[in-house]
Amino acid sequence: LDTQMTISMGPQHPSTHGVLRLELVLDGEMVVKCTPDIGYLHTGMEKLFEYRKYQQGIVITDRMDYLNPLGNNLAYVMAVEKLLQIQIPERAQIIRVLFCELQRIASHLVWLATHALDLGAMTVFFYCFREREKIMNLIEAASGSRLTPSYFRVGGLMMDLPAGFERRVKQFQDDLPKALDEFDRLLTGNRIFQKRTQGVGYISAEDAIDWGLSGPSLRGSGVKLDIRRANPYTGYEQYDFEIPVEPDCDVWARYLVRMREMKESHKIVKQALSRLKPGPVKADAPKVVLPDREAMKTHMDALIHHFLLIAEGFDVPAGEVYQPIESSKGELGVYIKSIGGPKPARVHFRGPSFVNLSALPHMSRGAMIADIVAIIGSIDIVLGEIDR
Repeated sequence: LDTQMTISMGPQHPSTHGVLRLELVLDGEMVVKCTPDIGYLHTGMEKLFEYRKYQQGIVITDRMDYLNPLGNNLAYVMAVEKLLQIQIPERAQIIRVLFCELQRIASHLVWLATHALDLGAMTVFFYCFREREKIMNLIEAASGSRLTPSYFRVGGLMMDLPAGFERRVKQFQDDLPKALDEFDRLLTGNRIFQKRTQGVGYISAEDAIDWGLSGPSLRGSGVKLDIRRANPYTGYEQYDFEIPVEPDCDVWARYLVRMREMKESHKIVKQALSRLKPGPVKADAPKVVLPDREAMKTHMDALIHHFLLIAEGFDVPAGEVYQPIESSKGELGVYIKSIGGPKPARVHFRGPSFVNLSALPHMSRGAMIADIVAIIGSIDIVLGEIDR
């Protein structure tokens, strides 16, 4: 008698964190085989870059991992800046670090909220979104947009920080530790949460490396790798922070890594604020960077230059470049091939969600069907980045 049964989980299931379908082969309640089926959110983003000028591509990156848009912005603009070989002012570098770490905290708060809700902890869901809303307000104050900021530009930033911004960040910094302690009390010491996560979704360090995992999913298997340390960018080598690592290789370990990571990001934001000094936020590259509004009002050549940059874009020398960063979910890499001119010949993204999801069949083999929800939550995927 055949005791196995094949069922579909998704693509409309709320705990798949997007339109993801899993084909599950079950023996009773035990998962024999798990096959992810992706593509329901395909938008052809990589192809869109080939028909748009370099500066126009920034708005596309916002819409991939929409929980970490500033990280997407950063990887893309840094790749273009490498091809152009332009230097970014120190103030712009510091502000980039500050916003990337705020965005990392915001992304982890959404992960924690949904992960806890999937496992039945509704209170944490509301508390996390309360704290995330404070970060969204900060991003909106600087860029004018909450989810699709496009704040980082090739050559620097869209504009400098608004008046009173540093004071608002410090207020958030004062509130966050209390909130993180509150989450710890609600979840870390909760016996039900521990039982749902400990020993579930196991993947050894060797297997994690073989599958190409990165970010908290890799560090939760005891591998101490963080691109901010291994291959520093945007001045990260000047900041003092720890790389959280947990040895247990399960859902619980990945949870602890992200909880500790939010505290480290809090430390980096504090250091970035202390290092902020007055200065330019755009590179001295008139052929790439738009002139200031005030200059356009008084100088005809600035107005003409602005018109030409918007209408025709800027030329990028022929070449190839790969720029990785440590996003909230792992290694986000951008590959750009230029054949000269204002548009790229090819843009490709190495997305962490896509790679981390590929290890789901390995993690879920032999698990109970109820544990699939916990395992998906622990690798923290976003389907906008997976399908692209």
